[in-house]
Amino acid sequence: MLKNVAVVLMNGVAPFEFGIFCEVFGIDRSSAGLPVYDFAVCAGEEGPLTLADTGLTLTPEHGLERLAEADLICLPADRQAPVRDYPEPLLEALRQAVDRGARVLSVCSGAFVLGAAGLLDGRRCTTHWMHAPALMHRYPRALVDPEVLYVDEGRVVTAAGTASGIDACLHVVRQEHGAEVANTIARRMVVPPHRDGGQAQYIRRPLPRTACDTVGEVIAWMARHLAEEITVEQLAERAHMSPRTFARRFLAETGTTPYQWLLRQRVLLAQELLESSDETVDTIAGRCGFGNAAALRHHFLRTLGTTPNSFRRTFRGPQAVA
Repeated sequence: MLKNVAVVLMNGVAPFEFGIFCEVFGIDRSSAGLPVYDFAVCAGEEGPLTLADTGLTLTPEHGLERLAEADLICLPADRQAPVRDYPEPLLEALRQAVDRGARVLSVCSGAFVLGAAGLLDGRRCTTHWMHAPALMHRYPRALVDPEVLYVDEGRVVTAAGTASGIDACLHVVRQEHGAEVANTIARRMVVPPHRDGGQAQYIRRPLPRTACDTVGEVIAWMARHLAEEITVEQLAERAHMSPRTFARRFLAETGTTPYQWLLRQRVLLAQELLESSDETVDTIAGRCGFGNAAALRHHFLRTLGTTPNSFRRTFRGPQAVA
């Protein structure tokens, strides 16, 4: 049972992500019949420590010795994470904690600390989608998934950017104390107890740019005709190539197939229309080349992990047109 929670701070700690841990685990809600945690803030390096973007400094009451008794160790984001080195005593304390059965939970760039400790090796994990390439490069043995809100690998839990830390914390509370406790805390925080989908719905993917661009004109034409039925044979004819040569060249220059490129661009267009217009899902499906709402829902769910209606409610509010 989760009773003892410690948060590790480094220089440049992000205030919102730090605040998430304080809000979920640091507040005494015993009057509502909720569990109370033995909560501590610990210095991961010598202080005083800076709080990013605020001009404030913090002097935590505890040091790394406090981690030895924690059931859950929380690691908020810090602005220097992608390039900084971490003190070996902190990394060893994290390894020892996981070895004895404690859990660690990172939010956003806090995952880099776990990577430095070797705790992401061979494990699925996530971080903010903007940091995912750097995390993959720095810790190539980590199995980074940049499209999910959080990943639970048992003793190691990683959350994506900012508010997904709330999702991960409530997930841990739900596991330890049940749905009723997690839902009550969520209501106190005025947040949903569970969000649909993943980070993918928040990522904007521009048209790909390639160093050697021989299919660029065809790609531009495809982008202007997303509502139409398009075949590889048509595209190859526009590029003055055989279908096989065109498909091979397209893959080499974009990293994907013509079909997958079209599918992704159609989903992106659907996202924009769901956010910016009151058109029905059926109408949007036709404008994006999916033909009908069922096909749009199918591909939207596979690509983004959520439905068109849920996406629209997320970005336009509960009164949005279905």
